[in-house]
Amino acid sequence: MKTGASRSWILVDSKGKSSILDLDKHAIMKRVSIHARDLRILDPLLSYPSAILGREKAIVLNLEHIKAIITTEEVLLRDPLDDNVVPVVEELQRRLPLPAIGLGEGEDDDQPVANGTRNQMQTVEPTEFPFEFRALEVALEGVCSYLDTQTRELETAAYPALDELTSKISSRNLDRVRKLKSAMTRLTSRVQKVRDDLEQLLEDDDDMADLYLSRKLLAGVSSPLSGQVVPYWSPDSATIGSKLLSKASRISGTTHEETDVEELEMLLEAYFVQIESTMNKLTTLREYIDDTEDYINIQLDNHRNQLIQLELFLSSGTVCLTVYSLVAAIFGMNIPHPWKHDHGYLFKWVVMLAGIASASLFLSIITYARHKGLLDLNTLYINVFRFNC
Repeated sequence: MKTGASRSWILVDSKGKSSILDLDKHAIMKRVSIHARDLRILDPLLSYPSAILGREKAIVLNLEHIKAIITTEEVLLRDPLDDNVVPVVEELQRRLPLPAIGLGEGEDDDQPVANGTRNQMQTVEPTEFPFEFRALEVALEGVCSYLDTQTRELETAAYPALDELTSKISSRNLDRVRKLKSAMTRLTSRVQKVRDDLEQLLEDDDDMADLYLSRKLLAGVSSPLSGQVVPYWSPDSATIGSKLLSKASRISGTTHEETDVEELEMLLEAYFVQIESTMNKLTTLREYIDDTEDYINIQLDNHRNQLIQLELFLSSGTVCLTVYSLVAAIFGMNIPHPWKHDHGYLFKWVVMLAGIASASLFLSIITYARHKGLLDLNTLYINVFRFNC
């Protein structure tokens, strides 16, 4: 039984054509010229953090569900049957092919062109991003859109649940909000990881320069010391070949282009702003949850204070009734006394005086409590009325 990670990859070339590959890690390492430690980053069975790494001939990308290896002429994506990977593959097939640059419609290829105009037209440098940047842009767009979609779904479920909780505090609503808060915490952590990776990459020009695979390849071709054939790469793409020919004279003898990362920086900043916007949505949602928790705690504290006031009111009445019961107990003891004979009229006086004393004591306690701000009779009466209803 197969227990290891899936060996299935999908390859998308510069023409937008895709094919399913069943390759082991050694074949992948040989094909794209990366080390085993870089390939382990893409292993779904290992818990490696998200990363965007630039190597000599490839970009290793591990962001959320996208685990890819990008070279100057092809993209390798892991788990091509994943529902979240399929849209990325379709977008790569649509956006990777460059529009044809050459003769216009109706012109005959066999027609002679004077002064080498045809050669100039065939070597015109395309204005689009290099292949690796177009593939990287599709991957970043897929990750940012995926996280933004999940954030909007969470917002759609969270805000009504929080409003319902504020209107009615119940175990069902509390458990629902607890689950939504847990989902928000996990999603925030994932968004934060992608944001940190983009921010770290933007802060280091050397790391961004490592992602210029076509530039490094062209520098190796045009260098006097690079007479040997570059392994694991064959310029079978007309786009890459024309780009190499057109840039060779400009890169020789200068280092400015090797350190110029403005093109990639603008690309990364665009998706950094998008992921930052998603992070702000989650931050706003967290603040709303915290405000709801504070509101619930205030409500619970208010109910607790009302119960304490009711307890004070009842305790005061109990003390007064205890005084009245004490008088009744004294006169009810079965002990012979001379004043018990022929003094029946004293019964009503004892009852009235004991009642007046108990009521006076009760009013004194309530007045003192109101004077000290310990008791609000209006709120107490409302609560007692609600309790009776």
